[in-house]
Amino acid sequence: MELKLQNGDYVLDGAARLCRVEGAEALLQRVLFRLSARRGAFPFWGTLGSQLWQLGRLPAAARLPAARQYVAAALAEEQGLAVTDVALIENSGAGILTVELRYRETALSVSLELK
Repeated sequence: MELKLQNGDYVLDGAARLCRVEGAEALLQRVLFRLSARRGAFPFWGTLGSQLWQLGRLPAAARLPAARQYVAAALAEEQGLAVTDVALIENSGAGILTVELRYRETALSVSLELK
């Protein structure tokens, strides 16, 4: 069980206690955190995070293959999780990254806005 995050902030319930998530919701929260965090930004956990923030530096034709590589590396430590597809939709300097996943026979999907 993990603490619930929304837009980078912890979520409180009606009694001002921290909300918790579990199961698939906790897994998706960890996935989004791993994809959003910059790899190397945590000095005592160098493998946490992704390099997705570097996609804008690459030529357009190289971005999707790089995104697939960055997603796979960011999620490699999640046991039992498989990346089944990565899609990138770009629009005037920003993009939407959609990652299709499989965890123990369950299909999951997350989307992340890239700036």
